[in-house]
Amino acid sequence: MTMLAENLERLEEAIAEACRRAGRGRDEVELMAVSKTRPAETIAEAAGLGLTLFGENRVQEYAAKAPALHAADLWTSTMRERLRVHLIGHLQSNKAARAVELFDGIDSVDSVRLAERLNEAAGKHGKRLPILIEVKLSPEETKAGLEPEAAEAAQLLERLPDLEHLETRGLMTIAPWGVPEDVTRACFRSLRGWRERWAAAHPRLRLDMLSMGMSGDFALAIEEGATRIRVGTALFGKRAPWKGAE
Repeated sequence: MTMLAENLERLEEAIAEACRRAGRGRDEVELMAVSKTRPAETIAEAAGLGLTLFGENRVQEYAAKAPALHAADLWTSTMRERLRVHLIGHLQSNKAARAVELFDGIDSVDSVRLAERLNEAAGKHGKRLPILIEVKLSPEETKAGLEPEAAEAAQLLERLPDLEHLETRGLMTIAPWGVPEDVTRACFRSLRGWRERWAAAHPRLRLDMLSMGMSGDFALAIEEGATRIRVGTALFGKRAPWKGAE
């Protein structure tokens, strides 16, 4: 058994245990493998183990490895058809068109301008693009996302139902780093609360998904209602920094 296979086995056990504690079924939580900085061969190995959903942080990085990722010698036709790769990192609106070409979903929409750019690009490609709204619930300046009480958030929620080439599926957040467990839980509960509030106020929007929880806190996220967790280090091991520039 490879290291990746062993890591996946341990991860699945931990996910199943968190689901049991929360009284939830394992099928209620989707696992996204965060493959940023990982080579195409590693992603192909993960797909061979049954993983189908991957998260990348940068347009430029994924564009560089996409040709190798889709090379015929890495994939069976079934694996290639099942593979979905989403952008989970911050996206500048001037890279929206390229992102629509490359990705199967954008999980970090945080402005009306970006949403409109994505909608326009998706229309040109004949796509209906799944998106998540990224919500900033941490005081850290390095965190991206919409402040939930900001005017921009209200404007985006009003605008999204009319962007016919976007399929809004829910919300995403990143909990603050290095904080006590109760602070992490409060962040995840807050996202769930905003989802419930916004879903009631905007019935034309589908906000079923809560993407929250990473390698260090996914169990807490599951207990607080996550429907998608984003795991990189616990699956692939410690990653080397990306050496590109964007």
